[in-house]
Amino acid sequence: QVQLVESGGGSVQAGGSLRLSCAASGRSFSRNVMGWFRQAPGKEREFVAAMRWSDMAYYADSVKGRFTISRDAVKNTVYLQMNSLKPEDTAVYYCAADKRIGYSGVAFREKDYDYWGQGTQVTVSS
Repeated sequence: QVQLVESGGGSVQAGGSLRLSCAASGRSFSRNVMGWFRQAPGKEREFVAAMRWSDMAYYADSVKGRFTISRDAVKNTVYLQMNSLKPEDTAVYYCAADKRIGYSGVAFREKDYDYWGQGTQVTVSS
């Protein structure tokens, strides 16, 4: 059974940093797209960042230059380093994985992903 478990969320002041982790189990995702989404209160879930199996990353404009996605294929884990955090980054952050092996396209829609974590809360205060 595939599981994605996020960790690393918390509360931080504006300008601070957090590093989220997403540990996958049940199968290897070393050749799959892994992504991060977030959902703020009263808003729809939105794309944040994703990384192809080739390690090519892409980001939402709102986080570009501040967030960095990375992965450790051996640990089957994907990370999201978040710097220069803003109050508008406050949300529940979700890790997601695409079941397609070797997919080299862009995956920024929720329906591109097949597996989801339970989410981790990030709160940024001003």
